[in-house]
Amino acid sequence: MNTTEHQAKAPPELRNVALFLRSTSSGLKSRPGVLGGKRVDYFKGKSAMKALLSPAYAKLKNVPKVASETDAKTVLGSVVPYAFFLRVERNAGGLGSKHLAVNTMQMFAPEEYYVWFFEGAQWMMYAGGIGMVAVVLTGVMFPLWPPVMRQGVGYLSYVVLGLLGLLFAIAIVRLIFYIITVIVVSPGIWIFPNLFADVGFVESFIPLWEWDIPKKKTKKRKGDKGKEKESGVSTPQGATIEEVHDSGISDGSRPTSRGPTIEEAEE
Repeated sequence: MNTTEHQAKAPPELRNVALFLRSTSSGLKSRPGVLGGKRVDYFKGKSAMKALLSPAYAKLKNVPKVASETDAKTVLGSVVPYAFFLRVERNAGGLGSKHLAVNTMQMFAPEEYYVWFFEGAQWMMYAGGIGMVAVVLTGVMFPLWPPVMRQGVGYLSYVVLGLLGLLFAIAIVRLIFYIITVIVVSPGIWIFPNLFADVGFVESFIPLWEWDIPKKKTKKRKGDKGKEKESGVSTPQGATIEEVHDSGISDGSRPTSRGPTIEEAEE
C-alpha cells in the first residue's frame, strides 16, 4: 500500500491537520533534502508542535483541540500512520545531512525529522496553470481580436513606450544638470532627488530639486551609552537570550563568561 492510499484512509480531522501544516499560515519552515535521488521537503518535530500551538491553528475548525505540548505530540503521533509525513534519518550513507532515509520505526518525537509525502492543497497551482494558459492563448489569438481591441492595445503600447522614454529622458537630463552644477555651484543640485527612491509615484517628483548634501551620521552621547548599559541591552524579536555561566571558578579569581548566546531559531 503506497502513501496515497494511506492518506485516503485518514479521518477528516487529521487530514485538516496535515493541510494546515503544509500551508504557509502554519509558519512551519521546510528544509530541502534528498530522498531516493529526489528532492523532498522535511521538517523537525519540534517545529510542527509549535505550529499546532500557534494562534492560527486555534482558529481552525474540524481539527483536534491542542492546549499543550502533550496534546500537540499526541495529535502529530496520530497523523504519522497515515503517511502524510514519515520519520527519516539524516546523513544517510554518510553523504551529508541533506541525504535522508526513511526510518523503519515510525513514531513522533520532537527531536526527530520528518519528510513530507503530501503536497497539500493544489488549487492555487491549478488556478495559476489555468491563468497562464489563458494568457498564452489570448496572445496567440491576437490576430482574431476585433479591430477595435487591437487598435486599443496598439495605442496603449504607444503610451507605455512614451512613458518609458520620458523616464529615461528625465534621468539623462538630471544627470547632465547635476554634473554641470557640481562644477559651477558645488556640491551640486539634483532635479527630482527622489526619482529612484523607494517612495510612491507622486513622492518621486517631490521636491523639485535639492542640494546634494551628504547626510551626517548621528553619534550617540556617552551618557546615552551609559544608560543603555545600566538598563541592559534590548534583545531582537524572534530570538531569546540565555545567560551561560561558567562553573568551577576558584574563589578570588575573576569569573569568565562567554556572554549571552542566541539560541538557534527552529527552522
